[in-house]
Amino acid sequence: MEATNESYIARTSGLKGKDYLGYAMGDAAGCLVFSLVTSILQKYYTDVFHLSPLFIMFMFIGARVWDAINDPIMGRICDTVKPTRFGRYRQWFLYVAAPLCVLTIHMFLKFPGLGGENNYVGTCIYATVTYILWGMCYTVLQIPYGSLASVVTTDVTERNKLSVFRSIGAAVGSIPVFVLVSFIYKKRTDATGAFVYGENGKIITDMQYTPVIIGVTIMSVISALLLLLTFTLNKERVITKPAPKEKGAAAKAIRILLHNRAFLAVSLTAMLLLAGQMFTQSFYLYLFNDYFNANWMNLASQACTYSPMIIFMFFLPWLARKLGKKEICSVGVTLAAFANFVLFLLRGMDPGKLMYLFLALCFVSGMGLTTIVMQLWAMATDAIDDIEVTTGSRDDGTAYSFFNFFRKLGQVIAAICVNGALLNMNYKYEKGAVQTLENLKKMYDLATLIPAVLFGLMALILFVFYPLSKKRVDALQVEKEAKLKESYENKTIDIA
Repeated sequence: MEATNESYIARTSGLKGKDYLGYAMGDAAGCLVFSLVTSILQKYYTDVFHLSPLFIMFMFIGARVWDAINDPIMGRICDTVKPTRFGRYRQWFLYVAAPLCVLTIHMFLKFPGLGGENNYVGTCIYATVTYILWGMCYTVLQIPYGSLASVVTTDVTERNKLSVFRSIGAAVGSIPVFVLVSFIYKKRTDATGAFVYGENGKIITDMQYTPVIIGVTIMSVISALLLLLTFTLNKERVITKPAPKEKGAAAKAIRILLHNRAFLAVSLTAMLLLAGQMFTQSFYLYLFNDYFNANWMNLASQACTYSPMIIFMFFLPWLARKLGKKEICSVGVTLAAFANFVLFLLRGMDPGKLMYLFLALCFVSGMGLTTIVMQLWAMATDAIDDIEVTTGSRDDGTAYSFFNFFRKLGQVIAAICVNGALLNMNYKYEKGAVQTLENLKKMYDLATLIPAVLFGLMALILFVFYPLSKKRVDALQVEKEAKLKESYENKTIDIA
């Protein structure tokens, strides 16, 4: 392709409506199945499989230890394998759609004889194998999908919009699971058909297997179809050449990532964000079912958390461009931390009077979190740009594999917090169990204090450690133009 007077950023940009829609579909597809893991799976393991919270916590941690090996391998595969006619990253959506669908369904299948009350060891083995295989398959989706943003466009404004659309896709993909939650509980009855009441005077409800597996199957199939659409609608504008397979290249790339303050700060922020989101999504199922006895609050709380996106999607890219991503996200997560701490201070109120105030503060928290949720991926791409212009190194697959690993560390933190909270309050997970009033009070305290701490730590990192202010990001655009010109002239990239 002959050089033109048009800037290299302009030649590798120019997104249309279908590009944003196609990119958003990728996270919608991923979150359709990921939301099942972040919300239902934990309670499914305790209440349907009847597994101990202690075993679940160690299983989740063990899976993340394997990810420490698995994720960088996938990242290097993305960076070193020769692109096909479908591109470097886009091709993986075709390969992973069917396996991810099948493995998601199998995580929730309860074959005859499975269940802690029948075959505890066999159930533990089945849960571990299916969960780890699912995690490996999800990695094959997430690392190429995250890397795709770097080659879809190089324009910072378009990347901001891509990050917003990705967040909207994630929200749309997460909603169905909370609709499903409304149909998976049944009031408990005794041998005479009479309702069974807990110590708080409310009727106990139990999770049911049949509606869960039907809902999981439908969501998994839709996820696979959306991945095929994601493959069809996206285009890689920057054609990167395979990274050289030199000895120690992976270790060198990782050292560069860990020595970049911006990348490390945004990775830690992503870790804490996912930890907070997964904790609330998983633990709120216990809170709303056992403490409030109002399962409709699951859907209502998610509506309160995600509805601010409908407002912010129209002006957040403009706000980020005018004020800076770091600047607005720092304030946003501080607001989220404050809202959750206020919820903690409201402990002791009657649950019947508290529930609507609880939802109102969920909305306030959601407003704050929306800023970072919608801009996180653009901030990650800014950090990778910063690495490229300061070191000359750019390994998108390795960078996103490491970024993804930090997010999985967030899953570890969430697993420790959820199951640690259940163990601390002595949660009764045996079939037919009833929670005590003392247990329920501890449940509320932990459900509100833990997110307040996690979001507060995020605010500290963004205010103090993340260096990419608006001024620095503007300077990066100028430096990136020069770097693109150099890479094109040296034939390390091509332009579609």
